[in-house]
This record gives sequence, C-alpha cells and structure tokens, in this order.
Amino acid sequence: MKRLIIRPGAIGDFVVSIPAIECLRATYLEIWAAPRNVPLAARVAQEARSIGSMGLDLLELTGPDEHLLEALGRFDSIVSWYGANRPEFREAVAALRLPLQFFPALPGEGCGSHAADFYLEQARSISPCASDGIPRIACGALRGGFVAIHPFAGSAKKRWPLERFQELARRLARGMPVEWCAGPEDDLPGARRFDDLYDLACWLATARIYIGNDSGPTHLAAAVGTPVVALFGPSDPAVWAPRGPHVAVAAAPELESITVEHVASLVRNTLANSP
Repeated sequence: MKRLIIRPGAIGDFVVSIPAIECLRATYLEIWAAPRNVPLAARVAQEARSIGSMGLDLLELTGPDEHLLEALGRFDSIVSWYGANRPEFREAVAALRLPLQFFPALPGEGCGSHAADFYLEQARSISPCASDGIPRIACGALRGGFVAIHPFAGSAKKRWPLERFQELARRLARGMPVEWCAGPEDDLPGARRFDDLYDLACWLATARIYIGNDSGPTHLAAAVGTPVVALFGPSDPAVWAPRGPHVAVAAAPELESITVEHVASLVRNTLANSP
C-alpha cells in the first residue's frame, strides 16, 4: 500500500504526531509537511515534501493542476490533518474522489488526553498498532556534558523572562558549560543556530540536559531522549508537554511567577534521576 500523510503545523505539532505517523506506516509512506518540518518528516517516511511545493495550498483557489493530480493519484490511502476545518478545501478535495480521510488538526478543549495520544487514537482508527505514544527521533549521538538552553517560543506569552534564563545559566555554569540555541530571527548573540531541524535535534541529543519554554525545540529535545525541563504558561501541559523518558515541567498561568530557584531545583532533580 502507498500512503500519503499531510501534516501541517509547527515543530511541536509535528513531533507529537510522530507516534501516529509511525502507526500509519505502509509499504510506501510519503509525508507532506510545513517546509521547516520536512527534514524531520524525512526521518520517518520514504519521501517528504513541503505542502506548498505540491500546490496543495492553492487547491481551493485555483483548482488542481496536473502536477498535483498526478501526485495525489499515486496513493491508495491519504490521511490529512491539513484543511480539516476549511469547508471550501474539503469540497474541492471531495470533487477529486480521492481515498482521503480528514482528521481534526487540534485536540478540542477538555479532550482529556495528551496531544500525542489524541493523534495516535486517530491513526488507530485506520491502522491498529501498539505504541506507548512517546515521540522518538533517532540520532545516534553521544550524550555530552553541557546544558542546552533555548529561551524563546512562538508566542511572547509562552516565554519565561530572558533575564531569568540568564540568571539560571549563571548558576548552572558553576557546574557545567552552558550553550544557548536560538531560531533564525531570535536576538541572542553567540547562540547556536541550525537551518535543518534534524541537525538541531541531533545537537540537542548531545546535551546533558535541556531547558526551554513551550516550543518546538523543547519537543525535539525530549524526542531525542535528552533530559528536559520545560516551562509552561498559557498552554495546558497535560495536553502539550513534551514527552520523553526524563521530562520535568514547571507550569504556572503567569510564567513570571516561576522562580529561578524552582527551575534550578527541577534541573538538579532531573539530573539526579536520569542516566
């Protein structure tokens, strides 16, 4: 069977979908994803492409072109988290008579389960499988002896104050080196930056411990098995916290109320209880 998975969304959205994607494995699996997530998609499928490069984002505006029709026609099964809440897109797809099934892209309020389990249960409705619901990205990297800190997030409301990260870093630097990482647009001189998310994941896999906000890199760090301390504010950690063998979460409705001492204590406890 040839199956296509269309998975839009940010880094964290893709990472928590990995158990579901693995559940949907077929003889041939292809993934269309957001451009930045294509390197990650390439680790779990035979082929990965960006949604925009296939012209899918223009379907409801211009109709299907020959390239898109030919691409979609190659699959026996298509699973899409893309366009599920856009009636015009669903109507345009229905006219093509494809073997396509839509899944809701986001857990609803009060869904009562972690996002990874939410997506996994959707996948199991098509392809029953055994899974513990923990996203995993294989890198084969050796754990090092430094602290990795990523102090940013997509929303300002999800960011613990930078000066508190800096104070935490000063404390931790007494015992081990601290390295910072940041995205292309983040203002943090001297930080490590990666164009390829898989390269970032494998660098995070070499850290002794990672500290960060509710962000994509935090999910990446957990998925490669690095011990993680994550700071959560407005998002519900019961639904969106990173999953991994050694993950601790500091959560408060207002991130400013989380103290440096509390996070430092979580770091010490996580280090003491992880290999």
